[in-house]
Amino acid sequence: MAIHKEGTRILTVIFIILSAICCCVWLCFGNIALYIIATLAILFFLFTLCFFRSPNRPVKYSSDAVLSPADGTVVAIEEVDETEYLKTRCIQISVFMSIWNVHINWHPVKGKVSYFHYHPGKYLVAWHPKSSSLNERTTIAVTRDDGITILFRQIAGLVARRVVCYTVEGASVEQGQQVGFIKFGSRVDIFVPVNSAVKVKLNQKVVGNQTVLAHLPSAGS
Repeated sequence: MAIHKEGTRILTVIFIILSAICCCVWLCFGNIALYIIATLAILFFLFTLCFFRSPNRPVKYSSDAVLSPADGTVVAIEEVDETEYLKTRCIQISVFMSIWNVHINWHPVKGKVSYFHYHPGKYLVAWHPKSSSLNERTTIAVTRDDGITILFRQIAGLVARRVVCYTVEGASVEQGQQVGFIKFGSRVDIFVPVNSAVKVKLNQKVVGNQTVLAHLPSAGS
């Protein structure tokens, strides 16, 4: 399995630090201590390696579907007022990514990026209700050819303290195209029209680029 580009620098630094620690332990305390520390170091490095994995996953394209932009668990499905950009009533579907999930994010629909904004913020636990409005986050809106706009947010959590986003306002994007990466545990909120047909349930496990979160209404309905 490939390693995501966001992990290259971190993994290199971790490898150098762990190697230096092991050398110091061996010089100061001998072989037995080295075996213990080396085992722990290898386990930690493998965990970090796993976190930055980049699976070769085909996209299940669907013109009327909103695909999950992330791997994780559905932690919220509710009607809300989206006040930042859409300024209307929407259905919010929230996907929580634990440290064990793939942390790549993908575009849930095809269209043009009509809005993009980065918000610095706090680092509340990602499942906290106010993390959507208080934590570090990026807000992205994609408008389809039929005029329907989908908005979603990458939200940093208590452990995840860096949101990486590759998109820019005005860009044309494909469904399933990589939009970014959130490092070490996080959440994604997706806002769809209130008359969309939601296809997931609370606590359901979802797979990015595979699971259909909702089917969109016909334009103008």
